[in-house]
Amino acid sequence: MSAVAEFMSTKMQKPDPRGSDLPTCPVCADSMIAAEASAYLADNAISYLWTCDTCGYGFVTKHSVHKRFACSALSS
Repeated sequence: MSAVAEFMSTKMQKPDPRGSDLPTCPVCADSMIAAEASAYLADNAISYLWTCDTCGYGFVTKHSVHKRFACSALSS
């Protein structure tokens, strides 16, 4: 008896910007979904605290922000 398998492409046409740069744990290689905490720094950067749910290893990443974020008031 022969088997037939279909291979689906894992490359997305337009990747989700939030999901495209998620890290994996450098100790156990488990996927990490969400940062435990984040902080906006004065030098136009955001730092994220990551803690692996599998092995407990923690690390921080820092990402530059090219333009400042601003909240806009909703008009009635």
